[in-house]
Amino acid sequence: MLDFREAALATVLLAGLLTSCSPSHDNDSVAGSWSPQAAGTYLDQRANWWMEWGGAARDHETFCISCHTTLPYALSRAALHESLPPSANEQRLLDNVTKRVRLWNEVGPYYDEKSGEHKPIESRGTEAVLNALVLASHDARNGRLSAEARTAFANMWAAQQPSGELRGSWAWLQFNLRPWEAADSRYYGASLAALAVGIAPENYRSTAEIQKNLDLLRDYLSREFPRQSLANRLYLLWASTKWADLLDPERKRALVNEAIDEQRSDGGWGLATLARTWKGSTLRGYVRSWIRQDWTLVDMKSDAYATAFVTFVLMQAGIPRSDVHVQRGLSWLVQTQDKSMGQWRSQSLNRRRDGSTNAGRLMSDAATAYSVLALTEANRH
Repeated sequence: MLDFREAALATVLLAGLLTSCSPSHDNDSVAGSWSPQAAGTYLDQRANWWMEWGGAARDHETFCISCHTTLPYALSRAALHESLPPSANEQRLLDNVTKRVRLWNEVGPYYDEKSGEHKPIESRGTEAVLNALVLASHDARNGRLSAEARTAFANMWAAQQPSGELRGSWAWLQFNLRPWEAADSRYYGASLAALAVGIAPENYRSTAEIQKNLDLLRDYLSREFPRQSLANRLYLLWASTKWADLLDPERKRALVNEAIDEQRSDGGWGLATLARTWKGSTLRGYVRSWIRQDWTLVDMKSDAYATAFVTFVLMQAGIPRSDVHVQRGLSWLVQTQDKSMGQWRSQSLNRRRDGSTNAGRLMSDAATAYSVLALTEANRH
């Protein structure tokens, strides 16, 4: 049964839903422009903060890679090279990942047993996938798969679960933090592994010795697909644009249509909606998905991270820039950049945070990176 606080909060959900889809501005045409320079400056500053922050420091003078700040930075910053020169932080991030790959058997995991019994294996699985994705993304730009990237992939395959109900996936960090470190985030991680394989140059996917691993991965992603949130399945859609036979055409079409159906009247998408699923959920679990850990309601409005990510993935999936849904998503992004800061603001699903603090900017880091990816991708369409 729902406790009193949950029941009370549940009664206001309908009112929130009725107001969440009201348009805040006209997105039928793009008004003004966005600032790549300001976005790049913001991303560089935030990457630098993470690299210097004591909470991210790990042994051998390295730092961990986060799904909200440094991973999106690694995937997006190069997209700004036409407007901004490469940043020293890009190389620093690459050097850090390379160092940890080379010292894989010497460096400690991101988290040890003091953080939880399963945290070492979760750390290894998560890092193995993220390392491979960062290096493959870098190498894809020059068309050569480096020795370090091949080692990162070898580490990744060694950490893949070979049997059991979760075969084909990787242990993934779980801190009850949505959308990337929660109970369902293992699927997100497997989709990132598939993305890394798909973008790796020199036809890495055809390597003979990894075919069993690929079969396991493909089977896991297909088997668990129906139970996943839309957010997780959209990461698979992204991966499928780089790995052609990863997602069958019927599922791909249905997924694109489902994403389009979730677009709001103001042209954006909401992260809370994308990250939620009825599948396998109890009423209690569904209601709790609307409530943060600090008992505040999650934001029921369009969100910069969700809007940028969905718009970007739709274009990656072949939906043209001229499509009205893509146009409206791009327009929403252009109109919502904070040009004085360079960022797109986004709120956590876990706690309401002050957006002026470092912790309060973590979701905005991801939102800004994916906004850059969406807007620069639009220039290529």
